[in-house]
Order: sequence, then C-alpha cells, then structure tokens
Amino acid sequence: MPQGLGALMQVWVGSQLFQADRALLVEHCGFFRGLFRSGMREARAAEVRLGALSPDGFRTMLRVLHGERPALAAPDELLQAVECAAFLQTPALARFLEHSLTSDNCALLCDAAAAFGLHDVFHSAALFIRDSASEQAAELALPEARAYVAALRPSSYVAVSTHAPAPGFLEDASRTVCYLDEEEDAWRTLAALPLEASTLLAGVATLGNKLYIVGGVRGPNKEVVELGFCYDPDGGTWREFPSPHQPRYDTALAGFDGHLYAIGGEFQRMAMSSVERYDPATGCWSFAANLPQPAAGVPCAQARGRLFVCLWRPADTTTVVEYTVTADAWLPIAELRRPQSYGHCMVAHRDSLYVVRNGPKDDFLHCAIDCLNLATGQWTALPGQFVNSKGALFTAVVRGDTVYTVNRMFTLLYAIEGGTWRLLREKAGFPRPGSLQTVLLRLPPGARGQVASTTPEL
Repeated sequence: MPQGLGALMQVWVGSQLFQADRALLVEHCGFFRGLFRSGMREARAAEVRLGALSPDGFRTMLRVLHGERPALAAPDELLQAVECAAFLQTPALARFLEHSLTSDNCALLCDAAAAFGLHDVFHSAALFIRDSASEQAAELALPEARAYVAALRPSSYVAVSTHAPAPGFLEDASRTVCYLDEEEDAWRTLAALPLEASTLLAGVATLGNKLYIVGGVRGPNKEVVELGFCYDPDGGTWREFPSPHQPRYDTALAGFDGHLYAIGGEFQRMAMSSVERYDPATGCWSFAANLPQPAAGVPCAQARGRLFVCLWRPADTTTVVEYTVTADAWLPIAELRRPQSYGHCMVAHRDSLYVVRNGPKDDFLHCAIDCLNLATGQWTALPGQFVNSKGALFTAVVRGDTVYTVNRMFTLLYAIEGGTWRLLREKAGFPRPGSLQTVLLRLPPGARGQVASTTPEL
C-alpha cells in the first residue's frame, strides 16, 4: 500500500539511507510531488533511491526544510546543495543559498547555478558580484556567467532627504531624490518628489528595485499623508498606492519576503506596536503580529533572509527581535545594556548586525557601533568612533562588503573586514541639510541627472 502523507519514508541517496517526512518532501520538492502524484511504480514502493545525488547535499536539504541554517563553507558543500536544489526542485533550499551569498562564495555559486539551471540563485549571485569588487567577476569560470554579470546594472547609493508636501505654486526645486555618481564624485538628481508626498517622518524602503514612501506628515499637528508613493527607476515614474489601515508616521518600513512591512510608528503623538504588511500584487494591506512594545522610528535590517528590529527598553537597554513569517511572531534574539542606547540605524553583513548610536554620552557629532554576531549571540564594540553630523543623523547601507554612510561633509565608504570597519574612501557630502534616509537602487543605463543643488543650512 502507498504510504499516507505525514508518514516517514526511506530514501536511499548513494549508499546512505535517510528517514524523511513524506509530507515535507511533497510540500517542498517538485521532484517528490510529481513522483507521488504520477502513479508510477516507484511512488508505491516503500523506499526511493536517488543514486545521482550526494548524501551530503540531501542532508543539507533536509536540515533547511526543518528550519535549520547550516553553515556551508566548503566548495563541495555548496556544489552539492546547488545540485540537490536543482535536481529535486526545492525552492526553499535555493532561497537559502541566495541568502548565503558572500564575497567568498559568490563566484562559485554563480557558476554552479548556471551549470545546473538554478536561475534564481544564478541571478542573485550575479547581482552580488556586480555590486562587489571587480576581482569577483574575474573568478567566474563560465563565459556565459561573465557576460551575464557584465550586462547587469550596479546598485547606486540613493538618498531621500526630509521634505513636507509643497503647493504647486511653491514647488521647491530641492524636493528631489538624489543618487551618488561615484565616478564624478557628485550627488545628482534622480527624480522630483510628487507634490503631495512628504518624507518628513516617513518610512522609506525598496522592494523589487522600486522605492516606496509611506506615512509622511504635514503641518504642526503632524497630519498623516493619506497616500503612499512608489518610484520605478526603470520608467522614471511615480504611482500612488494605499496607506496602511492604521494611520502612522515615524514608521520603520522594510521590503522583505516580497512584501512591505510598516513596523510601529506614532499616531497623534502616541507610539504604537501594530505592524502591517503590504502585498504589491494585490495592492492590499493586512495586519501582522504586533511588536513586543510600542515603538517609533525603530532601526531594522535584514541578514541571511531574516528581518530584525532594534528596540530600546528602557533607555539603557538595546533589544533585538526577529520577525518570523511562518509563525507570524516577533522572537527575542539578544539584549545589550549600555548607557545612551538611542540608536540611529542598524545594518547587516553576513551573520552580523551593526547597531549605530550616538556617543559617547550626548555627543551628536560622533557615533559608536556595537556588533551582534547572530551565530554566537555575542556583542562586541567596534574600536574607534564614526563621524555623524549636525542636522543629518547617521544613515548607512551595505553593498557587498562595503558600508556607505553620508552626512553634510562627506560620503564615507568603509570596508567590513574581520568584524571591523576600515575607512575605504571619501566622496562628496550630501549638499542639503536635514535628516536622510538612504537605500540602494539599480538605475537605468545612461541616466545622468543634474548635479544636486546646494541649499543653505538653517
């Protein structure tokens, strides 16, 4: 008799025997789903033999399907995982490989995914290489992989400064989104903001290479702008989309797992814990699990395909929590007690989260950085201090192994090396006062906006 769903089944891979959950394999593997629905003789057998695969690759797949995050460092481990993801048609393993990309393995994964026809991994690895140092592309063995990488657009560093809505007769030429032209060492205009849009206390994020703005305010009473705005750099166009059900400003906005998340925020000067999720495919918002506490302007970052938020409770305690989509829950990850826990931002690189705060004490001209290693749960303080600037709080994004930061005086690029940040080079500072939010976008080839005009600091 055929085994029922939920039963354990025997799978021979090479000379090794595995006991695997049949329902789990049917849910996540196209190969097993097709096999058990085909009515073939193998589907009715007590065991299945997969002679062409590596036992280690199959073991990695099972661990990923059970929610583990195995560290795949050796080239053979990566190759076997790619082969297994392709042969057994396992999207969950492919996504795990995409989230495991580093400068150490991107060339190998790109070549392997191209050879095995694992397109999503191949494309993600190619994008990673395009945003990394040129030597990464030189390590590619396949000519088609090198050509594919060369045809991609690199990410550009994009800044959104603080602006309230402007009446048409008072249109402000400085109400623009800008990007850093690294070759010319200049900030250029990318697009003018819609007249109705506000970036004052707004959430800003990217998803699918589009820029989203949610929850800005106008006027002294902090009236929330009723619409969200989405910019598509490929078409150079803005479109409107609905705001969250709960009006909110000073919300953290994150593009994660194909959705936008509006996390916390304030309304009528009261912090809130509610979280909403926007599906671009349907154009609808829905509520997700609340934060553990009311919070506004929380830093958030993504590492290894995981979404993290940094909370401050009480004033001298930093708490990192993670949102899990499957459980729709926020889980505590780590806590750090340190005076002056007010934080500017949080960025991620590999298995580390970097929490940036002003310091020491009330010094707003410098920042201190603490690093949380997600693999060990240990905190370390980065040596030295990092430049902040009056009127433009520290903001940062990570591209490859490089951190981009900007203020009025400089755009500073740091190389992440062994858990420390080493100053790599300096570029032009942002030419306008006020707080900034920064993201990465891939811009159309040949698009060169005007040099961003300088506005005086009040």
